[in-house]
Amino acid sequence: MTVNATAMPKAQRCDMTRTIFVLNGPNLNLLGEREPAIYGSTTLADIRDRCVAKAGSLGFAVDFRQTNFEGELVESVHQARKQACGIIINPAGYTFTSIALLDALKMFDPPKIELHISNVHARESIYHNSLISRVATAIMIGFGARGYELAIEAMADMAGAAKA
Repeated sequence: MTVNATAMPKAQRCDMTRTIFVLNGPNLNLLGEREPAIYGSTTLADIRDRCVAKAGSLGFAVDFRQTNFEGELVESVHQARKQACGIIINPAGYTFTSIALLDALKMFDPPKIELHISNVHARESIYHNSLISRVATAIMIGFGARGYELAIEAMADMAGAAKA
């Protein structure tokens, strides 16, 4: 019997998949060396390890991805439709430019958290108008690398299965 996860209620899908997709856009592979005054010295590998540990402690798995290519990020969102009970996405530069990513996220019904390491609203005006915020369930900005762990906790709570 084949089960179509996208046709299930959100809560039932989360019971089945228990996987949170954490998606990272362009240039985030350079965390730890790119503009440390803004983004800190934590690497993306460090963030991945922290996300996996935090999610595991809450009974979830993490599918952690980074790409510098818009189409690959869109494909990851499409895959999440069948495999994830939530998406945490740091779209980086695509936050402000990608209609394709916006449209893909519109088709993902479970919770979506938009995440930014820096407080984008305290930066240059070019960073103030997120397309992704239009479809995000919640937004996590300005907490540095720790924001990823906070987003995992929030996602687990939104999925209705956070452990005390």
